Amino acid sequence: MRNKFDEQLRQLNQEMIIMGNMIEKAIKEAIAALFNRDVEKAREIMKADELVDQEQKTIENICFQLLIQQQPVARDLRTITAAMKMVTDMERIGDQAADISELTVMMANYPQTLKAEHIRKMATETMVMLMQAVEAYVERDMKKAQEVIAHDDIVDNLFIKVKADLIEVMQTNGEYAELAADLLMVNKYLERIGDHATNIAEWVIFSLDDRVPDRQ
Repeated sequence: MRNKFDEQLRQLNQEMIIMGNMIEKAIKEAIAALFNRDVEKAREIMKADELVDQEQKTIENICFQLLIQQQPVARDLRTITAAMKMVTDMERIGDQAADISELTVMMANYPQTLKAEHIRKMATETMVMLMQAVEAYVERDMKKAQEVIAHDDIVDNLFIKVKADLIEVMQTNGEYAELAADLLMVNKYLERIGDHATNIAEWVIFSLDDRVPDRQ
């Protein structure tokens, strides 16, 4: 019985990695489409969000099977509970990549562009946080989860910098005001992705030491 349970746990870990890779790809491609003004790619990302939703359901079904059929002990129960909570945050990250892509479609009509390299940097840092959080879960690595939480300060500092830069553009250059306003939304979505990655890491900690995370 335990062998079957362990095999299902391994399947759960594998699916968590698959979903992590899916949303990491979505973020990366959403930012590339944004800066390349690639409307076709942006629409593909929006459509692909359905696959993320399907993967969430696959993971939840595995978790339900483990809970119903295997009668897990306390530590296993925390691991399964954490996975169910984590995929909710992961699905929301996928939604935000789709939201960025929707803005990309809207911004394609603007004749002008703005350089916003700090937005690229924010996206990179959120992807680091996301994948490290998933790895921490699979590897049962408390230290790695704690590093994700600390890493959120980097994203928050970039968020503040990008926000200040874009507000300055809106105040001093009316030609770019509408575009800057849309980029402020992109900035906010990336900041939320960092928050979701932090939530994921907190659930990893919960799975390892039974502490209930403070929700954001």
